[in-house]
Amino acid sequence: MQNKQKRIVTFLLAIGTMHSTGCGKMGLPPAGPPDVEVIEVVQKDVPITKDWVATLDGLINAQIRAQVTGLLLKQNYVNGTYVRTGAPMFQIDPRPFQATLDQAKGDLEKAKASLAAAKARLGKTEIDVTRYTPLAKESAISQQELDDAVQNDLAAKAQVQGAQAAIDGAQAAVESAQLNLSFTSIISPIDGVAAISNAQVGDLVGPQGAPLTTVSTLNPILANLTISEQEYLNAMRLIGNQNISEDARLRKLEWQLRLADGSIYPLRGEFHALDRQIDVRTGAILVQVQFSNPNRVLRPGGFGRISTVVRIEKNALLVPQRSVSELQGGFLVAVVGSDNKVRIQPVKMGQKSGEMWIVDEGLKQGERVVAEGVQKVQEGTEVKPKPYQSNLLSQDRSGSAKL
Repeated sequence: MQNKQKRIVTFLLAIGTMHSTGCGKMGLPPAGPPDVEVIEVVQKDVPITKDWVATLDGLINAQIRAQVTGLLLKQNYVNGTYVRTGAPMFQIDPRPFQATLDQAKGDLEKAKASLAAAKARLGKTEIDVTRYTPLAKESAISQQELDDAVQNDLAAKAQVQGAQAAIDGAQAAVESAQLNLSFTSIISPIDGVAAISNAQVGDLVGPQGAPLTTVSTLNPILANLTISEQEYLNAMRLIGNQNISEDARLRKLEWQLRLADGSIYPLRGEFHALDRQIDVRTGAILVQVQFSNPNRVLRPGGFGRISTVVRIEKNALLVPQRSVSELQGGFLVAVVGSDNKVRIQPVKMGQKSGEMWIVDEGLKQGERVVAEGVQKVQEGTEVKPKPYQSNLLSQDRSGSAKL
């Protein structure tokens, strides 16, 4: 690493020498020291963030399906609009189901009439048994006549029971027909945004077919991300050292969402759920974070990058990212000494934090580095340093929660 950095510095010095010689040949007058903006290397505790690719999804995604088979007559909602619970969405032709209901009601009435007739016969047989019993004891009638009356009474009771069962069956058929008829009017089970319909008026739809549409709740909305098993174990190890429960600790995390266009979503997210298992195929576990979405700007299926603070880097040395130059895989900064001359310093960089960059090796606290005007300087250049105007070091970009 050091040999590589020395070669880079030598390369830059050679370029600077050639540049100076070329200018001399052209006879250009020597210019005064260039103006640059400098900033001191600051040492402080820095929150380290980690980000993952996230996929957005509705908190609830209700698939709207036909529960009976029939001809689709009407779509009652506008594609992509917000619908309320109980709002009509589709209408299936109700006429076949109304006919089935009418027939079931007719069968129920017939069963009731049969029950009434059976009860009348039972009344007659009960009277016969009551009247024949004392007569048979007095030998006024034969025992055979009494036995016939008893058998007729038992048969009548069985007919009443059968008629009652028929009524129960007919009543169930009516209720089933009524339910199927109600299924011809398809309503939304939740408040949410309805997707574009998958079915067209005139289609034959049914329970075995594809969903007609989907209704999703969008406020809050979920961001699904997968973290590696190693990241999960590290997080759980840190959480285990706390005096609060795992769930309470996870809910203290604050999450930031960067959208597909590079913008930062203004509202912070909070932990929603951790899956029960690690995927044996990928070695990752699903984490769900929820974000308030009052304007329904975020939609299911969207992508973004979600981040949270995972640890604190103690006594880290920080410089602005703009002050670091990368060349041939190495990193360089322009350090301005007390004599206002520039020294091109190879450095080893760590993780980034917001617009700042942690320096692992090569700089000390209090040293001045060029943050604006790096392109104007080379090894040994005398400069006119001015304070860097953007006070990045005072900005808190970390969020309040950490592991």
